[in-house]
Amino acid sequence: MPRSEPGEAAPAGGLRFDPLTGTGVVVNGRRQSRPRTRSTDCPFCPGGAEAPAPYRVRRFPNRWPALGDGRCEVLLYSPEHDAAWATMGSEQALSAVELWSDTTTALGSRRDVGYVLLFENRGADAGATVDHPHGQAFALADVPGAPAAQLARSCALGRCPLCEGPPAELVVAEEGDWRAWVPEAPMFPYALRLAPRTHVPDLPGASAAGRRALAGLLGTVFARIDALFGRPAPYFLWIHQRPTDGDGWPYAHLYLEINVVWRSPGVPRYIAAGELGSGLYFTPLEPELAAERLREA
Repeated sequence: MPRSEPGEAAPAGGLRFDPLTGTGVVVNGRRQSRPRTRSTDCPFCPGGAEAPAPYRVRRFPNRWPALGDGRCEVLLYSPEHDAAWATMGSEQALSAVELWSDTTTALGSRRDVGYVLLFENRGADAGATVDHPHGQAFALADVPGAPAAQLARSCALGRCPLCEGPPAELVVAEEGDWRAWVPEAPMFPYALRLAPRTHVPDLPGASAAGRRALAGLLGTVFARIDALFGRPAPYFLWIHQRPTDGDGWPYAHLYLEINVVWRSPGVPRYIAAGELGSGLYFTPLEPELAAERLREA
């Protein structure tokens, strides 16, 4: 992946760094022409353009990749167009979690990949252009800023904050070794963090029982989110796990982040200029109240 360090001349594309802030931005002009209309002819349904044969789960290269060199993949969670984590059933959800794990192993084994980022955008308000249940994978050359900062903080503390667990009043649901809770300082009014109590570094390192518990917990929390909003709510989801660059990373602890992009049904929560300009975020809902509402949903 071509890139320029701060102070160097930037190439036509690839990873560039802002010389003032050091922020990295991937430039890819080809994505400007990718389709943005929501089509009724789903390319992800069996027989569609991206899934010509029957499947249970499926991964394939993104036709409109943000990164070159085969670093972007699309992950199909189910052949059913209207499926969701809340409705697809435990075995199909487990197949989707295993797909995440297998993708991590496959992409992380590349010598030029230092971090595998798994993520999902659901719903038009979250930027998704296809309603079929799916996620994506980015095979990044280096550990990106957000997980790098979290890992550096844990290293500086000399302990793993995720192992310590959240306050009880923020816990929403539990399944096996996994629990879901509202973070103490969420960026979105309705946010969830999911992690195993055991110090597990990544999905491939989790036990079969642990991955099954995660699948069950995803079904539970998304059922509560959708019940709370009265309809399928749009969200951002991403998974942070141990980098694949070969270093030890003793404080890497597998966890998922879910952020619902609505603050109330049909009303998006926008990140405002004051937040982007300051790096300080404001939420209109107490995390304890959000957790209580999700527990009761």
